Amino acid sequence: MFILLQVGAESAAPYVWVKAGAPGKAIIVLLIVLSVFVWSIMWQKAQQTRRARKLNQAFVDEFHRHEGVLVIHHRNKSIEGCPLFNVYDNGCKDLLSRLKTHSSEEEACEAQYATLKTMEHVKRTLESDVAKESLKLESGLILLAIAVSGAPFIGLLGTVWGVMDVFSAAAQQGNASLTTVAPGVASALATTVAGLLVAIPSMAGYNLLVHNLRVFTVELDNFALELASCMENEFLKDE
Repeated sequence: MFILLQVGAESAAPYVWVKAGAPGKAIIVLLIVLSVFVWSIMWQKAQQTRRARKLNQAFVDEFHRHEGVLVIHHRNKSIEGCPLFNVYDNGCKDLLSRLKTHSSEEEACEAQYATLKTMEHVKRTLESDVAKESLKLESGLILLAIAVSGAPFIGLLGTVWGVMDVFSAAAQQGNASLTTVAPGVASALATTVAGLLVAIPSMAGYNLLVHNLRVFTVELDNFALELASCMENEFLKDE
């Protein structure tokens, strides 16, 4: 019995494809193309988030090894694909451009300091950078959202269209027997199956990626607050 069911399941797909009409085949091909794009985006975003997580952890460890805020920035190095480094680097650039210099006869060197107004500008820069990095991580998710919401409806459209053609042909021929109607109905239902096969993995991937992006956003916010606090402790001077 199991062998018969297995053989029937294996031959169902090509049989349904042969019996499907032009609209049904077009919709199935469209869903296959959409599925390819969906899986490629999920793979790309998974690689991006995995790389970003590793680089973020390495950068945070390196940042905590130094007492000075600008030590890493003065090395003039860049870490591509690391959201925390981008926030840090832009924040340091903005801070350096706004630092004021204090010099006196008693001191052999000039000391740089920041005011409350300066730190407010730097904090807004950090907030803007956090938002930009979050948008970079979220790029491409719109296609997953479209696949989750749109693929079942595209499949349903193919099913309704196919059933409509089947019953219209049966009415014109005056023959509504099972052998006449069943092949067309089966091929029409195949578009709904195709739509669900696209939507279900897209939904799982979308929810997982959204969760990871929320975690990244929280980490970016926390690091921006920590960085601003370190800058204030090192450079802030009340006027």
